[in-house]
Amino acid sequence: MSAAAERPLLFLDIDGPLIPFGSVQPSLTEAAPDHGNPLLARLDPGVGARLLALGCSLVWATTWMEEANEVVAPRLGLPRLPVLDLPEADGPSLRGLHWKTRPLVEWAGGRPFVWVDDEIGAVDRQWVAAAHPGPALLHRVDPARGLRDSDFRALGDWLAALGHPS
Repeated sequence: MSAAAERPLLFLDIDGPLIPFGSVQPSLTEAAPDHGNPLLARLDPGVGARLLALGCSLVWATTWMEEANEVVAPRLGLPRLPVLDLPEADGPSLRGLHWKTRPLVEWAGGRPFVWVDDEIGAVDRQWVAAAHPGPALLHRVDPARGLRDSDFRALGDWLAALGHPS
């Protein structure tokens, strides 16, 4: 399958987008046991189905690394997902460029992608625009609120503009 015919990628961060830093919704505090991490109670179990409904190929882009598959994915009803590797610490870096930016552009290999994170900045947007030949949406989520209806609308609208059914 050519890169153009493949589903768009969606690189997904956990802390901020899925685990908001603001106050927790009371309905979420009765969720599954926290396995030693009380922040897991902030996960909204309905988000997994909404992410899958976007029709993208999901990829974890988080410092949780493989633990995202072991702890977070089951709580959201997500399958095991590929995980973006942390880059080598001694590699050259551009001031202000997020550690995830280069690896996810490399992973995408020209495919359309969405990056959902709470730490996306202007340098990341400029670098992706210059280095990635395909369409890309760098969607910054408010870390105090996490993914909301408005975020899903923005993602769905962008994917629809690509001609991707979600």
